This record gives sequence, structure tokens and C-alpha cells, in this order.
Amino acid sequence: MNRKAIVIGGTSGIGKEVVHILVREGWTVGVAGRREGLLRELEEAHPGRVVAEVIDVTEDDAENCLSLLIDKLGGMDLFLLSSGYGNQNRSLDREIEERTVQTNVMGFMVMVDAAFRWFREHGCKGHIAAITSVAGCKGLAPSASYSATKRFQWTYLQALSQLARSERLAISFSDIRPGFVSTDFIHHDYPMQMRPDYVAEHIVRGLSRRRRVIVVDWRYSILCLIWRLIPDCLWERIKV
Repeated sequence: MNRKAIVIGGTSGIGKEVVHILVREGWTVGVAGRREGLLRELEEAHPGRVVAEVIDVTEDDAENCLSLLIDKLGGMDLFLLSSGYGNQNRSLDREIEERTVQTNVMGFMVMVDAAFRWFREHGCKGHIAAITSVAGCKGLAPSASYSATKRFQWTYLQALSQLARSERLAISFSDIRPGFVSTDFIHHDYPMQMRPDYVAEHIVRGLSRRRRVIVVDWRYSILCLIWRLIPDCLWERIKV
């Protein structure tokens, strides 16, 4: 059986590592990203196993470009949204806040909705997954828009899962919540950083089991539990 996956944001970081693992495990992968040169490199690295399409999730043509990529691939069984944006922004610079919301809310919604509609219209069994973050657990002072948009993503996936069940659709969902991963977005002095390849291995393993929520590292499971136990009135007094 030729399994087919779409990976949005697959040109670098976690997404790129996931693409390599999926190809190694026998999948054919449609990869999307903003940088055409990196997309071509992936196609050349995996001839006949990777097809690519330039997609910027914040642009008006993103949904049409996704349709083109699915057609190139010949369908899809798994849709993984790996693209996102985040940055520390204590100054509340408007440009950073708006870019975060545009990517993590509007771009997220457009891509995930398009995948949902495709599976619904084709009446086939599907799997929709998205890389969110443990940051959705609590509002984080250095990254207000980032943590807020990640909470939005948690809730949106939950709502779509409920919608799929109410319509008796064979669509499963995975909410992937990594912690600090050594990518361009993370400062080198952050604690408990994980390598992208390590994170990708855990993600693919969780996807193969169709786990609803995938927390990559046990340390972050404990951290989120502790965060949840802290009352909001105390949380808001913590200096970070």
C-alpha cells in the first residue's frame, strides 16, 4: 500500500526531519514551504518519493496551492501542518504580534480546514495532525501572542475532532505538543532543548499510533501538569 502524506512546513526543522523519516518508512510525501530552493533539494534527495509545491500559509492562494500539491501526490492519507511562527516579544511589537496571529491562527485555520474538507468530500479515512506547543497550556509573558495562538490551535483541533465524530467521518486528529526544540526560533540558552531529529522520531511514532495528543518528552508532560496545577492568581504573579 502506497501511503501518502502532505507536510506543510517541511523544508526545515522538525518538518524536514519528519519528511525524511516518512520517506524512509515507505511513504510518498508532498512537501510544502516558502523556500523553493529547499523544496527542490528535498525532491532531489528523494527522487520519485517527494513532490513539492511552494506554499505560504498566510497568502490568499494557500488553499489553491494545497489542492495542487494533493493532486500532484495523487491524494493523501495524512496531513501534517508543521509551519508556524513565534518569537519573544516583551515589547509587544505590533509587527511580531500580527505575524504570529496571521501564521498561527489564520494560516493554521485555512490549511486545517482545507484538509478536513478534502477528506470529507472524498469520503476516505484520513489523519489530520498539527504541531502546536506546550506553550498553549498557559499564557507566557515573553510570548503573549505565541502562547495564545497555540491555545487556539488546541481548541480548534478539538472542535474539528468533535465535528468529524458528529458527522461520522473517518478522520482522526493528532495535536503534537513539543517543548523547546533546537531550531532557528529558539534561543540557545533555553533549557531542556531537544534535537529536531529526536522530536521527529517521537512524532512519527505517535502518528503511527494515531495518538490524539503527542507530548514529545516526558519532562514536558510533567511540566505541563505542574503548570496546570498552579492557580491563575498565582501564575500571573510569577516573574519570567
